[in-house]
Amino acid sequence: MILYHGSNEIVEYPEIRKARYNKDFYFGFYCTKFPEQAKRWAVRYGKEGYLNKYEYISNEKLNYKVFPKMTEEWLDFVVDCRRGKSHQYDIVEGPMADDTIYNYIQNLLDGRISRAAFWELAKFKYPTHQISFHTISALDTLHYLGSEVVYGNKKQ
Repeated sequence: MILYHGSNEIVEYPEIRKARYNKDFYFGFYCTKFPEQAKRWAVRYGKEGYLNKYEYISNEKLNYKVFPKMTEEWLDFVVDCRRGKSHQYDIVEGPMADDTIYNYIQNLLDGRISRAAFWELAKFKYPTHQISFHTISALDTLHYLGSEVVYGNKKQ
């Protein structure tokens, strides 16, 4: 399978970095099967970025969690990870909670909306996908194929 990672730099050697904010599936190296989604990640600050491309070869020895779609289990998992709760998986795959979805999650956590209201609001206009790698063994399943420059909306 071919995966993409959008970044402000070429990432020949992926790594797991602890960041200021917790992500959907906790700290990890995030990719997607959708190049257009990775391009949006690469230029999210409005300037040029890089679309990094990898071949992913699965390893059945790894602990793998897949969410085929947004479900109650997915929502609970994302909420826990966004709150800073770690998990035992090497690789996690599923839909992405973009900024809009995260706002709905925060409203749910704050008691401003019900779960039913969350699900009504959370319907995506386009498909999203993310696969996150959480261990060195998981990163070893990625083989760098190359990068290309992509451009944002700010003047060069």
